[in-house]
Amino acid sequence: MESYLSSEHYDLVTPDGVIERIYKKNGNILEATVSIQHISPAFVGYKIDPSLIFFNLKSTLAQLGINAEGIQYELSPKMRSAKVQIKLIALGSIAKKMLPLIEEGAYIGKLFAADDRRRVRDPDYLLRMFARSDSQGRPLLSLGGLQGSDDLILEKVEGRAVAYLSLQPGILTYNPNIEGLLPTLAKALRHPRMGTRALIQLLQEKKPEAERRVKDDDILLVRTQPLHIRTVFGKVIDSLLPAGCHHTSASVLEPTTRASGDVYELFGSSSVVLNDIPLEFYTLEPHREHVFFSDRDQLQSCLDNPQCLFSAFNTAPLPKHHRCATFVVKGEQLLHLKDKDWIAREPIMNEFPGLIHPSRQALMVERYIQQQPAYPFLKAIEDGLITSEGILLVRYFPSPLMKRMLLGDMVQRFLKALYFEYPSLSHGDFFSHEDRSLLLDLAKFAIPVFWVDRSSEKILQYVPKPEKDSGLFVPLPFVESFLNATTFGVYGSNLIEGDFEKELTILFEGILSLKTQVDHPLLSPTTPLALITGGGPGVMAVGNRVARTLNLLSCANIVDFHKQGEQQQNPYIDAKMTYRLDHLVERQAEFNLDFPIILMGGIGTDFEFALEEVRRKVGSTPPTPVLLFGTVDYWQKKITTRFECNLKSGTIGGSEWVSNCFYCVQNASQGLQVYKRFFSGTLPIGKNHPPHHLGFATV
Repeated sequence: MESYLSSEHYDLVTPDGVIERIYKKNGNILEATVSIQHISPAFVGYKIDPSLIFFNLKSTLAQLGINAEGIQYELSPKMRSAKVQIKLIALGSIAKKMLPLIEEGAYIGKLFAADDRRRVRDPDYLLRMFARSDSQGRPLLSLGGLQGSDDLILEKVEGRAVAYLSLQPGILTYNPNIEGLLPTLAKALRHPRMGTRALIQLLQEKKPEAERRVKDDDILLVRTQPLHIRTVFGKVIDSLLPAGCHHTSASVLEPTTRASGDVYELFGSSSVVLNDIPLEFYTLEPHREHVFFSDRDQLQSCLDNPQCLFSAFNTAPLPKHHRCATFVVKGEQLLHLKDKDWIAREPIMNEFPGLIHPSRQALMVERYIQQQPAYPFLKAIEDGLITSEGILLVRYFPSPLMKRMLLGDMVQRFLKALYFEYPSLSHGDFFSHEDRSLLLDLAKFAIPVFWVDRSSEKILQYVPKPEKDSGLFVPLPFVESFLNATTFGVYGSNLIEGDFEKELTILFEGILSLKTQVDHPLLSPTTPLALITGGGPGVMAVGNRVARTLNLLSCANIVDFHKQGEQQQNPYIDAKMTYRLDHLVERQAEFNLDFPIILMGGIGTDFEFALEEVRRKVGSTPPTPVLLFGTVDYWQKKITTRFECNLKSGTIGGSEWVSNCFYCVQNASQGLQVYKRFFSGTLPIGKNHPPHHLGFATV
């Protein structure tokens, strides 16, 4: 897979071949052996019928009047090489002077694999590329400019898409000075990266009145409007040319053609005037097709089916402690993934030396990034080797050190979604602070992130809460509800359930009924409701269970207590975020509740009560009511002594009013009374209302 990504050559062609040995030069004919080395292991020619492979001559030689015929092909996949016996035939006076100058060491052409499975059959595949450009603004497919031209006609002929390119008036001939250039061209052929076609075009001259007819023992050069091809290979179809008319073996237009695929070389004998050039097309590797994600109907359909994604991750190579990744650009690819389509690695994390050794730090970080399995795909996007938009599948959520690449301009353009199976190799289902920062950054850069969650057997999307620097992983059907939901929350003990379930059920049934009667920014007939807990057992499980029963979005902020053996996740959760234990305070700060409900609880519940006090005091949360479920005596023992101490010592001067945000209730009816007064605007709450001497109000 990695060598496939790094290949400079498309999988339907080889690198240029060099003349290894000339064994016959006789008048107008030269016979030689061409050697081709460093062929990509992905070259399709290794796997198809050899009769579909042919030698494609350099267009420079073809435009001078030379044609090539492949006589024998020997391919060696093991050696990544090929040997081709060819015959070069000179047509016309210029070609007959050029042919003797061609020597061993000259690079003269390459192999093309005309794989019938890759032939474009539907013209619509090509039509959608018109008026589109690549990342550098170059047309993907056009004749005569970005918007195309009426001189290009697309039809379906004999089960394949055929483009007819209208020819411009007249023909091309050469200035007599071309003969002086031939020795230089022969030397230039020994340097495969040296462009020669532009040189001969300097000496080509138009004859606009000449007839476009092929003549025996000569070459006919004709021209179309400038052609751009970036998404497919084009190939001249000999069988659709007039009888007796043939195109040279320089008949393939590569996907690098940019406004230069406009000269065609023909030979033979025919009285018919040539009017157009028929082209057929062959698709590129999926990741190099320049295809937009919005055009991949099958892929998007697969992504709507959770089973497709779970099955795709089942193909990831073992063992599971290895990180692995793959980049998918089409539905067929996702449906038929194999373990060899993934890149698997086991990065070694060494302790970084820190900023006291900045050079070593930078080097070690860069090496660690390059060890990540997603790196080859992201680098291929940066280098232009991946040109189709797609999705990245990774077993483990990417290291935050990958942020620079993930948010880079090219990657952000081509990466349309990121799917992962596990948050962390070392911490299981729990995200670090840096992970959550990366999640927020990906969301801001419009790269959706999805958790293929084995525990719930659902696909969860990371969704930041509007106007908050935090979010949850939400089941796909509930994303819109989460974004617009008013959030209630249940705080309480993980050790006891108490007898709260009945009262909570009645309370939320009442709130659902109240929705139909009020029109408040936080509650109206169209307002979705969500309920958030800490995700553990005890009263947290009660809260999530009630939410499930009443079809509220059941959410949880889950912290990793496993090492302390304190709690397990309850099974009634739809949407969630997870936290490592060292970020417990951060987790508490991200509940973002509109209406907290506090039940009996211990140290953690006391902490949550204090946080809700502080939120209202500093204004990060508006003064909404907090329900304290339980007896007045219970909450007096927890709250009143502390409130009175702070009051007497003067340490809460000016914020005593916060006590009017807390309401002690013993049943659902009392809680609904508080909410009805709040939504009707008659509840005495906030800075402009008096405090309560107990530190909370009673109903």
